[in-house]
Amino acid sequence: MTQVHPTALVDPGARLADDVEIGPFCIVGPDVTLGAGTRLMSHVVIDGVTTLGVGCAVYPFTTLGGPPQHLGYKGEKTELVIGDRNIIREHVTMNTGTASGRGVTQVGHDGFYMAEAHVAHDCVVGDHVVLAKGATLGGHVDVGDFVFVGGLAAAHQFTRIGRYSFIGGLAAVTKDVIPYGSVWGNHAHLEGLNLVGLKRRGFSREAINALRAAYRLLFADEGTFQERLEDVAEIHAGNAEVMEIVDFIRADGNRPLCLPEREV
Repeated sequence: MTQVHPTALVDPGARLADDVEIGPFCIVGPDVTLGAGTRLMSHVVIDGVTTLGVGCAVYPFTTLGGPPQHLGYKGEKTELVIGDRNIIREHVTMNTGTASGRGVTQVGHDGFYMAEAHVAHDCVVGDHVVLAKGATLGGHVDVGDFVFVGGLAAAHQFTRIGRYSFIGGLAAVTKDVIPYGSVWGNHAHLEGLNLVGLKRRGFSREAINALRAAYRLLFADEGTFQERLEDVAEIHAGNAEVMEIVDFIRADGNRPLCLPEREV
């Protein structure tokens, strides 16, 4: 049974599934959809064309579905779509998309968004993503599955962050981060592979060793980067994880590639 606290303001047009709980002093707009079992603790504002999936927990003073922080925004009806089982802590902000961009901001399933994290307009965020306290994604950022973004780190607009990568705290990410990579610094540079994360996620020793060998070859001193990339693709053609990095680099991107600062 849906429970709405008497002090909450819920527009009659909002669509509330079974077992939704809306706590004190929350505001829910007319174009909002809340999935079954989702809980708004208190003082939560959800506006715009916003959808939350099943079983989400949203903590006080969070604002979801606010208009994009973009000077070109003229009031168009753009969207924010958030998946299932996300934990969204205090003061988190997630904005809708822009008409000139994707038109929608998309957040996957099973994420953990710590206090004061921000997801800007037109981002696409994967599943099992963690944004630590104060982590910020600029507009149009693509974040793969199982990415961890450290506290107060920020990703520049249009940056791509590959799956299973790790962004260190306070890092300023202005370039694309390869899948399985680990980056640190301001501006951020590639420090190696996210070995701790790979082990925690159950990657086999063979898979990790293949990634390490490919990484060493890819960022070695000999030859050009393109030549080394082709060598990696040829040697590791049958390895899905290595080829994910190769395909990521070959794909079109709006930002340059984040590279190591020193020899690997």
